[in-house]
Amino acid sequence: MIARILFLMLIWPSVLGAQGFAGLGTSAEGFATPSPDRALVFPQDHAAHPPYRIEWWYLTATLTGADGQDYGVQWTLFRSAMKPEDGEGWATPQLWMGHAGLTSANRHHHAERLGRGGVGSAGVDTDPFRAFIDDWEMRSVATKGDPFDALNLSARGRDFSYDLDLTAKGPLVLQGKAGYSVKSAEGQASYYYSQPFYEVSGVIVLPTGPVEVTGQGWLDREWSSQPLSENQAGWDWFSLSFADGARMMGFGLRSTDSSHFTSATWIRPDGTTTPYGDGALRLTPLEETEVAGRMIPVRWRVHLPQEGLDVTTSPLNPQSWMGTSFPYWEGPIRFDGSHTGRGYLEMTGYPRE
Repeated sequence: MIARILFLMLIWPSVLGAQGFAGLGTSAEGFATPSPDRALVFPQDHAAHPPYRIEWWYLTATLTGADGQDYGVQWTLFRSAMKPEDGEGWATPQLWMGHAGLTSANRHHHAERLGRGGVGSAGVDTDPFRAFIDDWEMRSVATKGDPFDALNLSARGRDFSYDLDLTAKGPLVLQGKAGYSVKSAEGQASYYYSQPFYEVSGVIVLPTGPVEVTGQGWLDREWSSQPLSENQAGWDWFSLSFADGARMMGFGLRSTDSSHFTSATWIRPDGTTTPYGDGALRLTPLEETEVAGRMIPVRWRVHLPQEGLDVTTSPLNPQSWMGTSFPYWEGPIRFDGSHTGRGYLEMTGYPRE
C-alpha cells in the first residue's frame, strides 16, 4: 500500500498536467484513434480499451429521499494510459482514478481514489462485468441480456456513502453517428454510448444518517485518445430526463475565443434517437455564482429548436464543486419551460479569477 501511494504521488502529477481538460487536445501519437467505420459491439465494448489514451465509466442519478428531499449521486472511473499498450503488474501503463459525489440542497460531498492497473487495485472485469477501484464498484447483477441491464453501484468517502441498485427500462443509446461522437470542427472524436433509462433505488448515507432513495440514473461510456482540439479549454455537458419519458444529451465545448462546438442527441422513450451536429443546440449562460474562487454559470438556457426544447436549468446546489485532481462542477439540476424534469450538469475548464 505505501509503495503504491508513493508511486501515484510521483506519477499522477505529470499525467494530470499533460492530460488535463485543455491537454486532452494534445497529440496522441502512437495511440489508437476513433474511426466512424468501427461499429460498437456489446457487451465487448463495456470493457477497457488499452490502445486508447483516455476512457471513463460514468454514472449519475437524480434521486428523491424518503425524507422528501432531492439528492444527486455521481460515480466515475477514469482510465488513463501512459503508453498505448497493456502489461502485467507494475509494468502496466494503465492508471486509474475514481470520483464519487453526493449532493443535497445544502451540502456537496466528494471523494477521489487513485489506483494502478495490473496490481489488483483498480480495473474492469468482464465475466461478470465489474468496474472497481479499491472498495468502490459498479458491478452487473443482470441474470440475462446485457450486463448493463442491472447494476449495483457503491462508493464511500470520509463523510458519505451510497449503495444503489439500477435497472434499465430501455435500450443502450449510441451517441453521435452510431457511437462516433465528433467533438470539434477539426474532427476530433470519441466513441460514446449511454444507458439513460435506469430506475434507481437504494440507500445514501449522510453525516445525519441513512436515507432511502429512488429516482433515475444515466450511464455514459466514452473513450478516445485526443477527444478535443488544441484550442478547446473545457465543456458544459447536460443530461436531461423529461416528464414524458424522452431524454436529451447535449454538450458545448468551449474554445479559447469563448465559442462553443455543440452536439446533442434527442432520445425518444423507446430509445430511438435523432443526433444533432454543431450549431443545432444553443447553450446560453444566465447566471454566475462564485464557486471555489471561480465564476461558474450555474443557470442556463438550453434551446434545441428542432425538437421544440427551450428550458431554463437551475442547480440543486450551486456549490457542487468537485475539488479533485481534475477540479470541476458536477451536480443535479431541475429545468422548466417548454419541458420539465431533472438532469445533471457537468462543467469543466473554468479557471480561478
